[in-house]
Amino acid sequence: MKKALSLILASMLAMSLFGCGAQPSESSSVAEPAAPSSSAAAPSESSSEPAAPAEDIIIAGIYKAGDQQWFIGEGEAAKQKCIEMGAKDFMFIDAKMNPDTYLQALDNAITQGVSGILVCVPDQKLSQVTVDKCKEAGIPVIAADDQLLDESGEMIAPWVGIDGFAIGQAVGEWTANYAKENNMTGEDTAVLYLTMDQVSSCVPRTEGQIESWGKVFPDWPAERTFRSDYNGEQDKAYNAAAGVFTANPSIKKWIVMTPNDEGAAGATRALEAAGLDKESVVCGIGGYLAKLEFAKEEESAFKATAFINYVDVGAYSAENMMNYLLNGTEIPWEFKTPAVMITKENYKEIMKDQAE
Repeated sequence: MKKALSLILASMLAMSLFGCGAQPSESSSVAEPAAPSSSAAAPSESSSEPAAPAEDIIIAGIYKAGDQQWFIGEGEAAKQKCIEMGAKDFMFIDAKMNPDTYLQALDNAITQGVSGILVCVPDQKLSQVTVDKCKEAGIPVIAADDQLLDESGEMIAPWVGIDGFAIGQAVGEWTANYAKENNMTGEDTAVLYLTMDQVSSCVPRTEGQIESWGKVFPDWPAERTFRSDYNGEQDKAYNAAAGVFTANPSIKKWIVMTPNDEGAAGATRALEAAGLDKESVVCGIGGYLAKLEFAKEEESAFKATAFINYVDVGAYSAENMMNYLLNGTEIPWEFKTPAVMITKENYKEIMKDQAE
């Protein structure tokens, strides 16, 4: 009876909550597709003793934007890995970029007594309360994509994500080479960095872009360099970019770098609306939206992206959790997945099945 009641509650929770000219060389990459790096293993502050047999394990994945392709794919990969390793179930929960929805989902998952929780918080200010709640309940937690941080910016739970700075460097290098090879250096050309400054994992991406751009163009004028912040969503990126374009009518060619594919897609749509897309270039990070641009017959300003594989993030976070629950294997404190630059010319070869 108790087990049946638990299954009913799990179903109710899931139902209620479902709902960042010439092409340059394509050799610029962060890393060849390979095994991700991990630091010395360290248990989460919230880790409990290794849990039950595999057939009793239920994992909850609470993602900040469950309607975005990145998190849909990541959640599917996490579920597949959990089930493959013998888990009874994996619950995918959409926090809808809403702190209250996220906290409700976290509380409900804890109340149900799930075996482990994978989270990407909608606001990193929720980091400490997340770890505290999981620790009190004796449930291990792993942060996916966005780190769980204390007030001083230190990680307080294991994390699976990407090397944001290195990936940003690759984006900056590719974009600078494109601009150089296509003579995008005149007074009618400007650089726009769309930023996600409220998300700690995205800040290094922009920093890497700026550093690599500066190495190729050390004397690029500050008056033709712009920044505009958004929250990671495509419509917000559109507004952030469009405002800059409108405020600077003398600029006819834009070089845009963003911390995710939503930013790149939003900037591309804004360039199109302003009639500036034909001689501009946009470079993102992700691959999941870039592939849609690359598949079009007509040319798009969205020329390249750093492909980071959401399957890797989902699968590795789930595998680390399952290894801990099944075998008591310590959860690596930091686990970074690789990335590689892709364009219209090579995306099918690199992305393989994910290019469809």
